[in-house]
Amino acid sequence: MNVERKDDAETARTRQVPPSLVLAAGWAWRLLVLAAVLYVLVRIASRLTFVVIPFVVALLLCALLHPVIARLSRWGMRPLAATWITMLLSLVVLGGVGFYVGVQANAQFPRLAAEVQQTGRQVQDWLVHGPLHLKTSQLQRYVDEGVKYLEERRGQLAGTAVEAGRLTVEILAGFVLMLFVLFFLLKDGGRIWRWMIGGLGPYRARVDRAGRAAWRTLSQYVHGTVVVAAIHAITMAIVLTVLGVPLVAPLAVIIFLGSFIPIVGILVSGALAVAVTLSAKGIWAALIFLGLLLVEQQIEGHLLQPLVVGRWVRLHPLAIIMAISVGGVLAGIPGAALAVPLVAVVYRVIPALRADPVPAAAAPAPADPPQADDSSDDRRRDEEGETGA
Repeated sequence: MNVERKDDAETARTRQVPPSLVLAAGWAWRLLVLAAVLYVLVRIASRLTFVVIPFVVALLLCALLHPVIARLSRWGMRPLAATWITMLLSLVVLGGVGFYVGVQANAQFPRLAAEVQQTGRQVQDWLVHGPLHLKTSQLQRYVDEGVKYLEERRGQLAGTAVEAGRLTVEILAGFVLMLFVLFFLLKDGGRIWRWMIGGLGPYRARVDRAGRAAWRTLSQYVHGTVVVAAIHAITMAIVLTVLGVPLVAPLAVIIFLGSFIPIVGILVSGALAVAVTLSAKGIWAALIFLGLLLVEQQIEGHLLQPLVVGRWVRLHPLAIIMAISVGGVLAGIPGAALAVPLVAVVYRVIPALRADPVPAAAAPAPADPPQADDSSDDRRRDEEGETGA
């Protein structure tokens, strides 16, 4: 009897709480748990930046190069040979572009310095004889203050040089690690994915479906972004060449890389190109380049992005800005660059996880594995192992 009375009292107290408050409390503690988990994951990733960034870059490059591996495999080439050929071709292309950019920068930098000096003299003449009527002594004082500031910061610049050397070593080590990870993702991506989901039991099919949706979204984003970035960089390079601006190749590479950060990257790389054009060719050439840049940006945002990237990563501009802002605050430039593809992948994975399993009779043909497929011998060994299990 006492137990029944306690249960009735507990039920009565529960009924006094509004159902909406009970629902809100349930959502609140669940969201707090998710926020705590995300915070711990971000802290771990920040501690393992040297490992996380090379792995993420290798994953993006794997999504970019996977069609080459698939084409070579369809031609009858074994995964090991196809992987080596793909990576060597990629390194040759990357090295060729880097060599050309370095040669052009070394050859045209003196020209840029001379043009900047000429533009500086023109600006100084305009400040003295223009509507501001500044005195030459005032300008000279500003220049002397700038030189004094640089001399005072000489020790800090030396420390910065040491820090830059350490950062260079870390970048080279991360690049080597990225190459190793990329090699095995291209060669054994299918086996790695099957091993990861092999112990999930009844959830294996659901996770496999979500992983394939995430891979399709990531591949679509990488391929579409590369195409759009290439079109943007080539167009701006042609404009810079017509205007006679030096350092066209380095600026085109910067614009290409900036296109991987939606909206923000275009603004930063475009501002740098406008500044170089202003320093080298004056105000009118800079205004012409700025106008063409804005027109091309509108064409890219309203035509190229919807057509090339497609429906897989169609996100609202507000979602893109918020994702870039949060990613930049949490992880700096790498976080801003990876925020949009991460949001797009999560946006596609959640419906795939929540969807009901497809009956075996109505299931479609299996899609390609998330990465490069294995050889027939490896696939046969995997199937025999699953059958024996």
